[in-house]
Amino acid sequence: MAFDREGSGKYDYMAPEIVLYKAEALEGCRRLNSTLATDGQPHVDAIRDLFGSVGNNPAVMPNFNCDFGFNIHVGDDFLANCNVTILDVAPVRIGHRVLIGPGTVITTAGHPLPPEERKKGYAVREPVTIGDDVWIGGNCTILPGITIGDGAVVAAGAVVTKDVPPGALVAGVPAKVVKEV
Repeated sequence: MAFDREGSGKYDYMAPEIVLYKAEALEGCRRLNSTLATDGQPHVDAIRDLFGSVGNNPAVMPNFNCDFGFNIHVGDDFLANCNVTILDVAPVRIGHRVLIGPGTVITTAGHPLPPEERKKGYAVREPVTIGDDVWIGGNCTILPGITIGDGAVVAAGAVVTKDVPPGALVAGVPAKVVKEV
């Protein structure tokens, strides 16, 4: 089963190229986490070297973790606060002026429900898309396949299991629309 870097669906999470991509990402995260946003260009360079594409004025606080890095695409004025993890075995596209609170996990990866599929070493992946002007509070979880619309707010501690409409405030486990922003 060949791995398409930008694909979705089932894949073998122990395939040699997956292991290599993860090792490269660990080194990229180590380099990024050794810089601070106040370091200026070295910090921006570390983000650009790790991520697939980056807009202007990015900031990523330590300790950032990801699976590959190359599947993360962020717009201008991006902020990932402390201890953010993005599992990017499928593309994660994040718009402009997005703020991600500390301890948040954005994951494109999961495992199949049937045990026989898990025994074979298969995992599944679906892309995540986050629009412009989104604020994701601290300690949130964004699950695979989710789209969060422009201007939405995800309240602290929310687990997002369904798409979030533009301009909505969602909260809870699972996250539900509380009101329009």
